[in-house]
Amino acid sequence: MRTAYSVETVRAAERALMARLPEGALMQRAAAGLAAACADVLRGRGRVYGARIVLLVGSGDNGGDALYAGARLARRGAGVRAVLTAPGRAHAGGLAALLAAGGRVTDGPADAAEDAPAATEAAVADAWGGHVDLVVDGVTGIGGRGGLRPGAAALVRAFAATGAPLLAVDLPSGVEADTGEVLGDAVRAEATVTFGTYKPGLLVDPAAELAGALRLVDIGLGPELPAVPDLEALQYADVAALLPVPGGGSDKYRRGVVGVVAGSARYPGAAVLAVSGALRGGAGAVRYVGPGADAVIARHPETLVHTGPPSKAGRVQAWVVGPGLGDGAEAAGAVDDVLATEVPVLVDADGLRLLDAAAVRARTAPTVLTPHAGEAAALLGVAREEVEAGRLAAVRELAARHRATVLLKGSTTLVADGAGGAPVRVNPTGTAWLATAGSGDVLSGLIGSLLAAGLAPRDAASVGAHLHGLAARLAADGAPVAAQDVAEALPAAWRDVRA
Repeated sequence: MRTAYSVETVRAAERALMARLPEGALMQRAAAGLAAACADVLRGRGRVYGARIVLLVGSGDNGGDALYAGARLARRGAGVRAVLTAPGRAHAGGLAALLAAGGRVTDGPADAAEDAPAATEAAVADAWGGHVDLVVDGVTGIGGRGGLRPGAAALVRAFAATGAPLLAVDLPSGVEADTGEVLGDAVRAEATVTFGTYKPGLLVDPAAELAGALRLVDIGLGPELPAVPDLEALQYADVAALLPVPGGGSDKYRRGVVGVVAGSARYPGAAVLAVSGALRGGAGAVRYVGPGADAVIARHPETLVHTGPPSKAGRVQAWVVGPGLGDGAEAAGAVDDVLATEVPVLVDADGLRLLDAAAVRARTAPTVLTPHAGEAAALLGVAREEVEAGRLAAVRELAARHRATVLLKGSTTLVADGAGGAPVRVNPTGTAWLATAGSGDVLSGLIGSLLAAGLAPRDAASVGAHLHGLAARLAADGAPVAAQDVAEALPAAWRDVRA
């Protein structure tokens, strides 16, 4: 399990650990890990000895980490130049260590200075004329708020233009550590070295997209951190442990039956795709209710079909309602009928527009809502841009408001539990090729099947998102992919996780 903690929690853990260590020991641990990561990047481009490294250094401990790491690299024969974004306020001990190791220090432009462009140009020219092998971002740390200030932003742009790889210290400067928001200019890193634990902003877009490859350095913080993190991401072993596996005495009914209410005369394909996902999700049988029965049977003859209403279709252990359902009275009645049942229900797509929030809150059985950003914005009564900029806040608010498990789709898929107290889960799998019509219908059917097979709603949503994203990667393999391709790749994803 990959876990992340808030800035406040990390700060408290650091204070507790530093109280038991010699002064400066924690920063030296971080610097050692950072220097090792820098060396790995440089070895990929040649060697450490003779490499040309630029440190962009701010006023906090983040800059101190960069300076001490630079001193270590200078002692190994690298040429190291520190450019100060806050002249006169850089970490004194780190500066002294770098200078003692043979490094050089240059003042960067002040934010309000009229000669900022000239100062930036001079700083780049001083660093071997811009012929740089590695740039280290130590401008702001986890305590930073808002985007980069103008002078620092100008330096970052100038050194990014050299083409050298940029490695961020703890997190890319300018992003919000707790939320993943990007409120102004920010660093786009090729890789980020973070210390002690992951921070939410490293795992949640839009900030996660700027972090690049992540490397966690153990500085001994683990015992000081609470048992329950703020955010977590399932890894293969976690998913494998949750997958439903039939036993010797299983039959199709004991394995669970999932009901699917989807599709319409206008969108019959939604029914086919939702059933496709459901058939590959671990339940023993799928009941389909709706006008797309002919299309469903033509593609999946093993499906049990019924004309409706859902409450008359036969026993199920979970329902999926909404994909391609339309917005007429019959569709609204189907959503109400399903929500009135006493089994877990997943609501997606058109069902989200038709649901009664009060009815969802009043349910005693679990409910899972699976909106994309636009649907989440409509449910919250805000602009889509607000949801996309603050995904973590949006999914938490939706879950609390509906007292339901919410899976917020997007570049970062998040799962929040409406009961509160459990960490938000972030899904680490997926591909941009997954942004294709019908892929969400497949996901809905898959999660519904996992619910019917007995998984708790938070687990079903998390496992479904993980398998769905992995299947998309396998199906796409770097090329465009259709929703049905994703469904057909689910068994391979399942086997990959179990292997």
